[in-house]
Amino acid sequence: MPRAKYQFEDFILAVTDEHKDFVRAVHGIMMQDGHKARVQDAKNGSLKLTYSKPKIKSTSGNIAIFLFEDDGRLAVRIYGKNHKSYPDALNGLPPHMEAQIDARPDCKKFVDPSKCWTGCRGYDFYIGEKLYQKCMTVCFQFVVDFESKEGLMSLVESESKMRGLEGCADAASGDI
Repeated sequence: MPRAKYQFEDFILAVTDEHKDFVRAVHGIMMQDGHKARVQDAKNGSLKLTYSKPKIKSTSGNIAIFLFEDDGRLAVRIYGKNHKSYPDALNGLPPHMEAQIDARPDCKKFVDPSKCWTGCRGYDFYIGEKLYQKCMTVCFQFVVDFESKEGLMSLVESESKMRGLEGCADAASGDI
């Protein structure tokens, strides 16, 4: 059976009214920065919206994913491979977002590198005085709510900006 083709409009229809403007704002930033948007079926039967760098077919190009958790709440997962470049954004997160990071699993790589997959980078960073060594796949996954939107926007903008600078470096070196 062929897979259904979805558009951004299909995803936004599934989002509650209180979060539509936020999703549209993130979408605008991602499109302006030249990222590719893809809407597809998620494992839990809902839709997910993935933003990635163009021309990178692997998940390493992913920047952010909007998804619905099993309980139906909207969440965003940010792949912050450049997280060390924006400590101010991390330190500016509200306490409940920091608590969500704290609840995420620790990265096995930091305890025993042989216990994690070879491509794992893990995230090793500080927020304030606290060290986090978290699994890169879910470290920066947050439930979208009124209090988190500013912090989420800061993280999305920071990562998107750094990915754009990577693209400039890739183009200058001829790697694209």
